[in-house]
Amino acid sequence: MAEADGGKRVGIVLVSHSKEVADSVARLAAGLAGVPDARVAGAGGLPDGGLGTSEELIVEAAHRMDEGAGVALLVDLGSAVLTVKTLLAEGDELPEPARLVDAPLVEGAVAAVVTAAGGGDLAAVASAAEEAYTYRKL
Repeated sequence: MAEADGGKRVGIVLVSHSKEVADSVARLAAGLAGVPDARVAGAGGLPDGGLGTSEELIVEAAHRMDEGAGVALLVDLGSAVLTVKTLLAEGDELPEPARLVDAPLVEGAVAAVVTAAGGGDLAAVASAAEEAYTYRKL
């Protein structure tokens, strides 16, 4: 596994249409990983608390989680994907490097947090999260 530079950890932002889902998955991932100070945050819902996705909340969470090693963004569905893609295309809103990760939100978040806490770089964190698609439950 490639390691992030200088002990800096990759930040992880979980984008959901619901603040409660995003924040709960962030707490679950940090708890299951046994990393209470994990660089993971939810960016869910709209600023008024409604359902939806907010560029403002995503950008704020990404900058808050950024230590200089990059930020992995995991999303739930639909417009969350489009919102993050738009932010990446704009190129000046998110910390560099930032990457949209194609992964299941819950399982991917846990794998990403474990890998980031172990010092993995952004590519390793993204790969671990994406590999979560292969986890079988039965």
